[in-house]
Amino acid sequence: MIPKPAQYLLRIDDLCPTVSRRRWERILSLIEEFEIKPILAVVPDNRDRELMRDEPDPGFWARMRAMEAAGATIALHGYQHLCRNIGKSLLPLHLHSEFCGISRDTQQQWIESGLQILRGQGLNPRVWVAPRHGFDSNTLAALRRAGIKMLSDGLARAPFKRGGLIWIPQQLWEPAEKSKGLWTICMHPNTAREEQVEELRAFLGKHAAHFTSVDRVKAELKPAKLSAYERGYEALALLRTRVSRSRKGRRRKASSI
Repeated sequence: MIPKPAQYLLRIDDLCPTVSRRRWERILSLIEEFEIKPILAVVPDNRDRELMRDEPDPGFWARMRAMEAAGATIALHGYQHLCRNIGKSLLPLHLHSEFCGISRDTQQQWIESGLQILRGQGLNPRVWVAPRHGFDSNTLAALRRAGIKMLSDGLARAPFKRGGLIWIPQQLWEPAEKSKGLWTICMHPNTAREEQVEELRAFLGKHAAHFTSVDRVKAELKPAKLSAYERGYEALALLRTRVSRSRKGRRRKASSI
């Protein structure tokens, strides 16, 4: 079912105690001001130096618990966020990832260890968010065994079932007005520029009433297998996204020369 008018979710990636506090608080202020119930993608045991932007925040885990109590959804964002492996992802958007090409037993261990860490902090992770969109059939099998039934990814316009899980699509990295469908906007606090945050503020000012939550999505939108038409739409959207990312990568490389 494709909702009309469009509905939106906000997803915040790369959250961990060493997230840039100043940059994270800019986005946090918008979440609080507009009473958004986001997906909070938390790295359980961060070892990625790129995500070590600040000294560990002693209040980080308490903030996550408070936000979950207020309606946010906690997502398991990989394990250590070390994207060193090359393997074929179900969403081929990046060459390197944390999970693709890793054995099912190892992926199972990582996922269960990550869940244990988050639950040990008093959180209830219910959704999977793969670092760099990198996951394969072994990941899906490990998630099913670990009791995780939903993931946030895919480029369709409505939630759907695939590989024994419910996929809540994530297709946007900046706000964009849509006429129909469910659209997840993904933000990365460590790298979000000031103009991106202001763009999100303006979008929320206009469309806050159309932002939903994972719980509402589950209750109101019944996922099913995608129709042939929607599978075609999804494939075309994936192609467009890969082309767009390739062009941006070439522009960044050219500007650095």
